[in-house]
Amino acid sequence: MAAKSKDIIKEKDVEIIEAESVNIKQSSVRAVDGGHIEMQQVGALSIDGDRIEVTQGAACIVRGNDVSLNQSISAVTAGNNVSLNFSMSPMVVSKGEAVSNKSAVCVMAARNIKVKNSASVLMIANNVEGNVTTLFDWRAALALGAVFGGVWGLFSLFRKR
Repeated sequence: MAAKSKDIIKEKDVEIIEAESVNIKQSSVRAVDGGHIEMQQVGALSIDGDRIEVTQGAACIVRGNDVSLNQSISAVTAGNNVSLNFSMSPMVVSKGEAVSNKSAVCVMAARNIKVKNSASVLMIANNVEGNVTTLFDWRAALALGAVFGGVWGLFSLFRKR
């Protein structure tokens, strides 16, 4: 389905949406591609756009210039500027700034990260500001990698004999 310049889709099951500006509510979509994408209570497999705003939605892959997730779940979130508010995403990658407000993230990588009362397993950034609970800092991740590398090397030696 190719949508017009400003299309509103409500309570439908759609395969593919391509539009410059689209507003989707209470629907399920396989793929969305466009400029400005607003989604409310939508399940999507892939979202690709310039400016993406998802509220109470779920998506596998979200890619965009400015990505905002509010009370949403995404498997992989990538963009120039990413904002998570009461959301969960196992993988967040941002070229510029990533903002996390009361959210859960497994791995977050960005140039600058601003956090407010969030949790993560690993954060990789030049600058991290705010209150965050992380499982690994860079020293712990390096030590864990060395331990796994040593165990892998030991097992590979035994396997050759």
